[in-house]
Amino acid sequence: MTLAFGSTLVIALGGNALLSAGQPATGGSQRANIAKVAAIIAPLLAHYRIVITHGNGPQVGLLAAQTPDADWPLDVLGAESEGMIGYVIEQELANRAPKQLFATLLSQVIVDSKDPAFQHPTKPIGLIHQDRSRLTSLGWDSVEVAAGGWRRVVASPPPLKIVGLETLQVLLAAKVTIICLGGGGIPVSLDGDGRLEGIEAVIDKDLASSLLARDLDADALIMLTNVDGIMAQFGTPEASLIRRTTPNLLAAQAFQAGTMAPKVAAAMSMAREGKIAMIGALGDLQGLLDGTKGTWVLPDGSPV
Repeated sequence: MTLAFGSTLVIALGGNALLSAGQPATGGSQRANIAKVAAIIAPLLAHYRIVITHGNGPQVGLLAAQTPDADWPLDVLGAESEGMIGYVIEQELANRAPKQLFATLLSQVIVDSKDPAFQHPTKPIGLIHQDRSRLTSLGWDSVEVAAGGWRRVVASPPPLKIVGLETLQVLLAAKVTIICLGGGGIPVSLDGDGRLEGIEAVIDKDLASSLLARDLDADALIMLTNVDGIMAQFGTPEASLIRRTTPNLLAAQAFQAGTMAPKVAAAMSMAREGKIAMIGALGDLQGLLDGTKGTWVLPDGSPV
């Protein structure tokens, strides 16, 4: 399978690609990282219809830590981070492709308020803390991370429906490059009267991006992260990059929860609808498209 010019691509940027571990959590650091992202994506805008989504794990956690006494709920902080990051992405892209049309949108995503995820928080957000007491003092659940230290964890229910999908379809048909679904979208639920209301959660960006790609009938979902792709036997001396695979082959393997597992699940959902999913490093984007870098997840029955 190949991607022809004119194909529709959903490109999902990891939050850690925008603010890497160990970097100072400043606006300047994030803009510098986003400028690098824009330089990689901008040349593709003349050849493909592109929708860009992005993570917000470090950013939304940082916002929450800066304003704990204000008690801003995560849905509002998610919207704040979506606008903040989306603005910089759009500006950096527009400076490199001034003839292209752009739209940055806030995206609400419906989840089930009774999902079991609310009883078992698993989604890491915010910066890594060497002292767990800061997180405990704020009443936050936390988890020890592989890099050392602790991060806050919150509920991450699966996305059920993207609000305002019709608007995205109109913009895409008009060849507008869209930046949306930041942080997996703003988590909302339906009350007893069918009205939308915010809910305390963070939606996984890759699962939401896969839902969006399928709803938009995109040709490919490209998940850019800080690793080369899906690794077989990850964390062992025998670890090796999987270059081509299918949902049936992936289903027999286990992947790290909270990091690679959601990406694999998102890719499998895409491939099961006859489309392509790719996972790889940000700097390898062109190689991913060429098929020379990263991992391609293809429909079952494809040669691998």
